[in-house]
Amino acid sequence: IRLGFPSLTEERRKEFVKIVRSKAEDGKTAVRGARRDARKDLEALQKDGDITEDQLRRSEEELDKMTKRHEAEIDAALESKTVELMEG
Repeated sequence: IRLGFPSLTEERRKEFVKIVRSKAEDGKTAVRGARRDARKDLEALQKDGDITEDQLRRSEEELDKMTKRHEAEIDAALESKTVELMEG
């Protein structure tokens, strides 16, 4: 089976780029939500006495690093896909 698809128009490419940006922002929001939930869990552990304040601070710093790394990966994927769509 052969399917023929016409080339994308400039307008349609821009629409796809908007969709990709929206999905990337949804991904970043999900990452931030996971960070917020993890912080609540860490604070609960510290409140219950399971971890010290220093451990809490180190864990939060590591959590922030992980969040920034994942957001950077999302940004890189967004940039790559944007270039791919506009070259097409």
